[in-house]
Amino acid sequence: MALKYLELVMTEAVRRAQSQYYGRAVNIPGAPERDPLTHDEAEFIAARDSFYLGSISETGWPYIQHRGGPRGFLRVVDEKTLAFADYKGNRQLLTTGNVSVNDRVALFLMDYQNRARLKILGHARVEDAREHPELVTQITDPKMQSAVERLVFIDVVSFDWNCPKYITPRYSIEEVEELAGSLRTRISQLEAELRAARRGSSTPSAQ
Repeated sequence: MALKYLELVMTEAVRRAQSQYYGRAVNIPGAPERDPLTHDEAEFIAARDSFYLGSISETGWPYIQHRGGPRGFLRVVDEKTLAFADYKGNRQLLTTGNVSVNDRVALFLMDYQNRARLKILGHARVEDAREHPELVTQITDPKMQSAVERLVFIDVVSFDWNCPKYITPRYSIEEVEELAGSLRTRISQLEAELRAARRGSSTPSAQ
């Protein structure tokens, strides 16, 4: 468990709530300045095709945005940096506006099939794609580069893994097709064997 994450989220108000309900509060001594991503986190991130991004508006209200794309569209640049391309959309630019005044963000990544979730805290910055064509080429799928308006970089401070409890397994169409493929093959084999057996039983016996 990453200590810096717990140090950041275990505020005095949280500790008071813990004391009220459980009789004691969690202490986080000796947390490092940051917790760099390891191979396990990088591998998990690279396999995701979506995540949720939370930011805070200048009026103090939280905003959560769903981001989706091909697997690995959230790039692990290095152990301290994530990046993804932001495409043309509904032109609200809520997250873009929020991080311009408060760069703190939270990412929530889910793997429903394997009942795993990863939370990440960091600082975000948004770059105009028109000013950084070389970066667009580096972190964007070639088929999507013409639609990129912004590039979002996240300086990772820490992360935490949640337990699988209460995560309902869910599967994408592609995952269902993969799981069902072997069953369909076996069904086809059995149907062929059944047809052959029926043809054999209908053939008159030689007298």
